[in-house]
Amino acid sequence: MTSRSDFVLRFAEPADCSILFDLIQQLAEYEKLSHAVTGNIMALKEHLFDSPKYVEAILAEYAGQSVGFALFFHNYSTFLTKPGIYLEDLFVLPEYRRQGIGKALLSKLAQIAVERNCGRLEWSVLDWNEPAQEFYRSMGASILDDWRICRVTEEALAQLAAIVVSNPT
Repeated sequence: MTSRSDFVLRFAEPADCSILFDLIQQLAEYEKLSHAVTGNIMALKEHLFDSPKYVEAILAEYAGQSVGFALFFHNYSTFLTKPGIYLEDLFVLPEYRRQGIGKALLSKLAQIAVERNCGRLEWSVLDWNEPAQEFYRSMGASILDDWRICRVTEEALAQLAAIVVSNPT
């Protein structure tokens, strides 16, 4: 791992939003999804620090430089009747991988989940990203083959919201 004295994990602060958004763009580039980044720094800052607070982020810094992040939020398990943490994104700059930074970020999230009495920590991984899948399995994660992500966005979201359902008689 990187030198412990030069390595820091910390919660993001408002002044970190441009750095965090830059890392998000680099993640999108790595995942070949740059075209999907339609948000902006101001929205990110609002969702991280205004009320209501929708997400939280942890920055990984090495020698004073931000080299990775984890962005997460709470979800809920009705079966466990406990909150959980959903890891939306975990990213480490390519030149800093294989130094324990991703492992440290995941471990920090697990610590937060335990401190907050969460029943689970979960996330998604792209089906083509075998290196990430191997890493997650090495950290004790199970990759669930029998679950699929459902998503409604943009026009389809507006159409779904516009459906008026009358009460059955």
